[in-house]
Amino acid sequence: MDKIKSIVVFCASSLGNSNVYEDQAKHVGYTFAQHNVQLVYGGGRAGLMGVVANAVLEKGGEVVGVIPHFLNSKEREHRGVTKLIVVDSMHERKRIMNEYAEGVIALPGGFGTLEELFEMITWAQLGLHAKPVGLLNINGFYDHLIKFMDHMVNEGLLKQENRDMLLISDTIEELLDEMENYTAPTVTKWIDKNEI
Repeated sequence: MDKIKSIVVFCASSLGNSNVYEDQAKHVGYTFAQHNVQLVYGGGRAGLMGVVANAVLEKGGEVVGVIPHFLNSKEREHRGVTKLIVVDSMHERKRIMNEYAEGVIALPGGFGTLEELFEMITWAQLGLHAKPVGLLNINGFYDHLIKFMDHMVNEGLLKQENRDMLLISDTIEELLDEMENYTAPTVTKWIDKNEI
């Protein structure tokens, strides 16, 4: 795979209870700028979202924010980004974010982060895209979720090859390396591409 030039980051619009989340979100932003990776994100300036965006901008990197009209007052749109796209709905937000990016990473977050992450990995599972999807497991935040996904496999409700599509690492450097070397499987949820 060629070098990834643009990545969607999903993460919290709050900072969390531990400084480690803010520190690592800032490190993600610095790393993106250092590697000339454009950040695509939810367009807000609050929480970890704002921290990542500000870190990329601080180091001279490019940031594309995509935010729905109705969230402007809640997440306070970031007007300092390279490009801000205001849309009408959450669905349009995700569609445009996906169009702009060559990969996806989820940092710690809440329901919204999980919803966005699982929609992207579901699209990959269905063969709608072949982009790498990564989970940055800062401070063991996603340990229980990872165990639950393994439980889904053990219970026969998720295929191991689909589970393995979600790249997981504790460091952004390792995760980016995994994403650079990712090759989408030829077998999606229902279709073997070799049989088409």
